[in-house]
Amino acid sequence: MSKNHTTQHVCLAGRSLVGVGDLSRPELDHLLSLTKTLKAEKKAGKLGDRLRRKNIALIFEKLSTRTRSAFTVAAFDEGANVSYMNANDMHVGKKESIPDSARVLGRMFDGILFRGYAHRTVELLARHAGVPVWNGLSDEEHPTQTLADLFTVEENFGTLAGLNLAYVGDGRNNVACSLMLGCAKLGVHFVNCTPPELLPADRLVEQARALAAQTGARIAIEHDPLKAVRGAHVIYTDVWVSMGEEALFNERVTLLRPYQVNADLLQATGNAEAGKLIFLHCLPAFHDANTELSKRTGAMEVTDEVFEGPFSRVFDQAENRMHSAKALMVATLA
Repeated sequence: MSKNHTTQHVCLAGRSLVGVGDLSRPELDHLLSLTKTLKAEKKAGKLGDRLRRKNIALIFEKLSTRTRSAFTVAAFDEGANVSYMNANDMHVGKKESIPDSARVLGRMFDGILFRGYAHRTVELLARHAGVPVWNGLSDEEHPTQTLADLFTVEENFGTLAGLNLAYVGDGRNNVACSLMLGCAKLGVHFVNCTPPELLPADRLVEQARALAAQTGARIAIEHDPLKAVRGAHVIYTDVWVSMGEEALFNERVTLLRPYQVNADLLQATGNAEAGKLIFLHCLPAFHDANTELSKRTGAMEVTDEVFEGPFSRVFDQAENRMHSAKALMVATLA
């Protein structure tokens, strides 16, 4: 379990996860602890039946590798059945209103994962379904990614409170915003390093700082990457152009090229030589300078040297999507 504070009784049965703000600090700790337990069980070859005869709907408006795979395998490991539906398979928000679809799905399924565009969609699903709804990514938040991220950090350092995490890149995307809130709740000092054009929403920064005031964390916005990463234990980045923003590709690449994560940026932390540094990326990543796209556009948010290097934990992080997804489903359904 997280070593940040004492255990409190936690019950998440029947709960949805629309955003990181839905979870209290003890509830986040509980999910990290359960993730650790379930990962250890799987590594030992022990599969459970905590979700036996549960039926889970996976609704995807956006493409997915990790989210779809993580929830599918996690559900099967615990005995659940899953039904995958993409935007072309359903009437949600088209011929049928979202509240009506939610009430139909809630009568048939025990839990619903939604991955899509409008944050309002997952909010309406959670409000009307009558069963747990989990946000597998929306245009505002990515809380299931944050669970895996925080678990990966704790897995490496044994604790969370007091660590320094620097997010470098597109500072207003869903991953950055959810991670900022998660760090604030668990006492992790968070620096959002981004150009002025890509600042996170003021309301989210204010929310994070209010949470941080209760945990001793610091929430900072910085535009200079070398300043932002000083003392960092974790450097995190994401693609420069999110899904649905492809029309802004060239503009974003030009804007964010100074924010590339490379060996010099890792050295600027002061923690590289001490072995107190890891690199995270939620994937997919542009990291190979030899690809046609990178050669043509320079779109490479992290160098191959860092991505494939000793500080990288990106594939541990990707695997942990499955373990944390399992913990979420077990905690809310079992």
